[in-house]
Amino acid sequence: MRDAAELIKRVKDPRLMKIAEAVIFKEAVDERDLAYLLSTNRILELGAIADFVRRRMHESRAYYGVNINLNYTNVCELRCPLCAYSKDEGDEGAFTLSLDDIEKKVSTAVAQGIDEVHIVGGLNPALPFEYYVDMLRRIKAIQSDLHIVAFTAVEYDYFSKKSGLPLEEVFRRFIDAGLGAIPGGGAEIFDGNIRSVIAPKKISADRWLEVMRTAHRLGLKTNATMLYNHIETIDDIVDHLNRIRKLQSETGGFKTFVPLAFHPENTAIASNRRDSTGFDDIRIYASARIFLHNVPHIKALWMYVGEKMAQALLSFGVDDFGATYVHEKVVHAAGAKTSDYGTELHLVRLIKDAGFVPVRVNASYEVTHASGVY
Repeated sequence: MRDAAELIKRVKDPRLMKIAEAVIFKEAVDERDLAYLLSTNRILELGAIADFVRRRMHESRAYYGVNINLNYTNVCELRCPLCAYSKDEGDEGAFTLSLDDIEKKVSTAVAQGIDEVHIVGGLNPALPFEYYVDMLRRIKAIQSDLHIVAFTAVEYDYFSKKSGLPLEEVFRRFIDAGLGAIPGGGAEIFDGNIRSVIAPKKISADRWLEVMRTAHRLGLKTNATMLYNHIETIDDIVDHLNRIRKLQSETGGFKTFVPLAFHPENTAIASNRRDSTGFDDIRIYASARIFLHNVPHIKALWMYVGEKMAQALLSFGVDDFGATYVHEKVVHAAGAKTSDYGTELHLVRLIKDAGFVPVRVNASYEVTHASGVY
């Protein structure tokens, strides 16, 4: 209990002390306490609590991946106001990759040593259902042990409607074709009034949760995301995290929670909010680590928050640094200033310089081959 004793010494705020004591005894923090965590300026004390949880779960390990980010089309019938990436068919810059194009991209990345392919795209009405199934099969044929993390809950809902197949059958066909796990995109923020502004044509929060519930029931592990710093309030964030925690208590299928800072450039979202500050980011990640006691991992995508903030967040509850994400396009279309590709050596150095032990894994947190760069 020495770590617990050290935590108690570091926390001075009475309300945070109560939360720290609950955490030490592995008691769930309630929504009122979460709202306090999300608003406190006692950042070091908040961080001490989050770091206590993180180290109890993962010690000094920090996970990262070596993968390719595959966006197969940017043509999307939703055209969400929050998105700077989507296009209509015929627009300048609109594209859809052929299966041969995809095979070439993945083959090139495999030759460079990737473990995983991360796939998301737009809802393109011109693509038949078999395009997606064949995509996974062809990727698996390139290298059978490639881990495929593919398609958001929004895409699966679309595949089901377009094909006329029940959602469960869609998942079964994708699993048979090589699907390994599911990313967490499309969650945005669950409040219906906000969704009607930032993503009015996207599936509802209830449907997003139902898609994930179905995936979990079939044994698929998934991420959950949350888009923040647009027009949401602290109450909306509390509601969002609470719904994720409740579903996790039911299914146990979420492996990672991934907060995503909103990048407004080239989007149609009119927000007077200033850019997210370091304190804002820390509150979100640290509070999520404390509140989501039943979700194993908290991921900070270095491409979203920047390399330096991602390093700092490893001491504020984060255990997953993200991956190489060769040629990421979505957040960069919205103005992200980070590189669209990180080498393994660079990620390892960032993790080690932050005082943690880098561990190379796939998105299911299976340790891949030992890297020679550290």
